[in-house]
Amino acid sequence: MVEKSHTAGSWPELYEPLRGLGQKVADWFAPRSEASAVADYYEIKVELPGVTAEDIEVSVHDNSLTVRGEKQLEREETGRDFFFSEREYGAFQRTFRLPPDAATDKIDAEFKGGVLNLKVAKKMSTEPSARKIDVRQA
Repeated sequence: MVEKSHTAGSWPELYEPLRGLGQKVADWFAPRSEASAVADYYEIKVELPGVTAEDIEVSVHDNSLTVRGEKQLEREETGRDFFFSEREYGAFQRTFRLPPDAATDKIDAEFKGGVLNLKVAKKMSTEPSARKIDVRQA
């Protein structure tokens, strides 16, 4: 019985089945985000490191705000054997259901430092929150 030695050269063989797994998982990913509110607007921040503003599309439909795009793979592989990669590449999409008082016609989008910052204005109430009801005599 011949026993295979575990030398440094066997490392690539051990990781060979894992080489393409990272890319398959990253073909579609959902970026991390956070949502908050202040008195006059809602704010949604979406982390998109390595993405350019040109690769981002923001749309609103039926009170849902959708952020989609693609993070391009930019990696030099010549002369390298990758054992694994946890970097995410590929298409992404996040959809956020907006509150009823969101003014979907007043949305501002700014991309800076790998973070997309969306501000959605709140609708101004035209009715006072309290009013007097006249009582009629029958």
